[in-house]
Amino acid sequence: MSKGKRDRTAQARAIVAQQQAAERRRKVTLWTSVGVVLVLFVAGLVGYTVMSRQNDGKVTTPTVAVDDGTAFAIGSGPVVVDVYEDFMCPACGNFEQASGESLQNMAEANKITLRIHPVAILDQYSNGTEYSTRAAGAAAAAAQEDKFLELHNVLYDNQPEENTDGLSNEKIIELAKSVGLTSETFANAVNEGTYKTWATDVTEKFSDRDFTGTPTIVVDGTKLTGPNDTVPTSELLTQTIEKAAG
Repeated sequence: MSKGKRDRTAQARAIVAQQQAAERRRKVTLWTSVGVVLVLFVAGLVGYTVMSRQNDGKVTTPTVAVDDGTAFAIGSGPVVVDVYEDFMCPACGNFEQASGESLQNMAEANKITLRIHPVAILDQYSNGTEYSTRAAGAAAAAAQEDKFLELHNVLYDNQPEENTDGLSNEKIIELAKSVGLTSETFANAVNEGTYKTWATDVTEKFSDRDFTGTPTIVVDGTKLTGPNDTVPTSELLTQTIEKAAG
């Protein structure tokens, strides 16, 4: 082979090698770009999933709730009586039997404004079913349909014992129907846990107010207890309300 031909062959091979190298670089760049896009897509998907979960935890506060969204009011009297209760709490059940009817009567006569705060501090006593939270959420759903007191009362009339599963959602809905609460909206709210995050939120606010146990009774801003920090009797409660009314 002549020298000129060998030079041309070498040049051709060099050109081919350059083209092959360029093609390899192009493929690497292409796959790198695809990889970056995939990473960004996955990152975006993860971000979206996290945000979706955060949105799932958004607090849905009942529009009828009062006192920073923590309570439901009955009556509009001059003396404000706040009652913090857990639907699983035996002492709350006893308080309702002793004083619930008289308080509700005073509220309906507009002698007091009765504000009932459902809280959930006893979930650990319902075998993992979170009955306290579910019952508080159901009460919120009932309040949205102007049936809070009716459901409140029937739940206490059928109060489960501690260290049981509590009432199932099905049973709560059944009891609600017995007091005229029959809407699909209510049933869906109970089954879907619409107000569970609200129940958690109001329980945190209960703690933020330096309250630790239920029932907690507050009359015109002052916590009321009986001797030795016991639950106030119906007589003491009535006397305190009458004194506050002047």
